[in-house]
Order: sequence, then C-alpha cells, then structure tokens
Amino acid sequence: MNLQQLEYIVAVDKHRHFLKAADSCFVTQATLSMMIKKLEEELEVIIFDRSKQPVVPTDIGRKIIAQAQVVLRETGYLKEVAKAVKNEVQGQLRIGIIPTLAPYLLPLFLYDLLKKYPQVKIRISELNTNQIIEQLSNDLIDVGILATPIAAEGMKEYPLFYEKLVAFVSDNEETLNKKYILPEDIDVNRLWLLEEGHCLRSQMMNLCELRKKNTDLGNLEYEAGSIESLLKIVEINKGITVIPELAMINFDDKRKNQVREFMLPVPVREISLVTYRHFIKTKLLEVLKREIKEAVAKFIPERPMEQFVVEI
Repeated sequence: MNLQQLEYIVAVDKHRHFLKAADSCFVTQATLSMMIKKLEEELEVIIFDRSKQPVVPTDIGRKIIAQAQVVLRETGYLKEVAKAVKNEVQGQLRIGIIPTLAPYLLPLFLYDLLKKYPQVKIRISELNTNQIIEQLSNDLIDVGILATPIAAEGMKEYPLFYEKLVAFVSDNEETLNKKYILPEDIDVNRLWLLEEGHCLRSQMMNLCELRKKNTDLGNLEYEAGSIESLLKIVEINKGITVIPELAMINFDDKRKNQVREFMLPVPVREISLVTYRHFIKTKLLEVLKREIKEAVAKFIPERPMEQFVVEI
C-alpha cells in the first residue's frame, strides 16, 4: 500500500470514471487500474463497483476512500510543517470568493501577492456562499473569502475587515436628497435586489425589513446578477439599491453624488477568510490574510465597532 494508490482511489471517487481519474493523475488508465486492483487485493475488498456507469464505490469502498482522504490530508500537513520550518511560502492555494466582492477586492492585493511570492500558485473561483461552504467541505477549495458569520459546522473564520453598506440612488429620489439616511427612508417598492443566492441580497432584505412588510414588490421582478448591473438599473430605470463600500472605489464624481450613507449605527458586512477544519496550508493563509488586510487598509480605515451593526 502506498500514497499513490490512495490518491488514485480518491481521484476515481471524484470523477466516477477511470479514464478521467487517470488523466487527472497524469498516468495511463492501465496504470491506475492496476494499482487500484493491487490495493483491493491487499485489503481483500472491492473498492469500486465497475459494473455501473458512472463507477461508484461499494459500501466498504466509501469507508476506505474516506480514510484515504484523511491520510492524504495528514501527509500534506507533514509537508506544510517542513515548509514552515524552512520559512518557505510556496504551493497552490485554491480560493473561492463571492461575486459581490471579487471584482473589487482581488485587484487590490492579487498582483502584489504573486509578485512577492512567485512560488505560490493561486486558483480562484467565483462562488456564492453555499457553494463555498460545500466546496470547502469536499476539499475542492482551500479557503473562502466571504461575508460572515456563517452557520456551518466545521468551519473556522478569520475576520479581515468590516465593509460599510451604502445606498445608491437615482437622480429623482427626492426623499433621499440628504447626506445621511435611515433604512426606513428607503421605499422598498423602488428597491432593486440581487438575484437569489447572493448573501448581499439577504443583507439588503434584512436591512430594509422586506420580510416584515406586506408590500407590492413590483420593482423587484428584475433581479440583478452583479453589483454593476444594479448600478446600471438604478441609473437607467430609477430607484434605489444597496452596495458595499469597496464597490465605490472607481466611482466617478457623478456616481459619488448618488451615494447616501446611513446614520449611526451604520450597517456593515464582516468579510473573513473561512477554512474547513482539516485545513493545513497555514503559512499560505497567513500570507493571504496579511496581504488582504494591508491592501484594504488603504481604502477602509479601522473604525470603532460600536458605531456599526453587522448585517447578516
């Protein structure tokens, strides 16, 4: 029995196909099949039911694959321990980030991080909160960057910064023609929301208490897929939306004049790094956390938290 065989059965379980698993492991199908067969003979069990398409693990096979994943994670931890002793920063970091944050946060730190640490390979996926939690649990990504807190077992959160929420209004919103507003100032019938699946949508609904109101939400029939879409909708079709602070970084003067800040306590969203309990790339996590915090500090100063309320 060797680690390579364990990697092969995990790959087949992931792809449910011997050829695809072999390609992902950069070996021939014959080699992968032979090595798995030898492992089955050594353990005197059948790990995969080859009569079905796609291939599925047997009952005992599922238990063996689960233990193989534990062994491979622990082996990876040994490598990370060795790197830490050598003070090396290298390896791959698979990141999942929510779409309402990605286009604004990534440009702030990504270039400098890769320039400072050329031996680090970053793979980024834009995912909603539920997808990030699922992929963290299944070891498909290493770390998530998203709004917290989250109610998910086995997850560890590392807060990065608190991002204010502000209102973005059309030119004809006379009732909002003031510098600071209250959530109750917003006419929910003129409020544009993101589509289902975005955590910012839930934060906007909580802020404006939409679940508590029996209103005609005619203007909500169009649900945007991005913050930029929301901004365009407000500019063209009038109305109001709520956006996070970093989305304003590249605003021109016209758009800045359409921003209304909330009175104290100001609604914010907490942005954190999130990992699963088996996470082992601690050195890379430290670097990522430091680079993000340093980059964001140039745009979002630290503020007394008693002035804010976290919108969940």
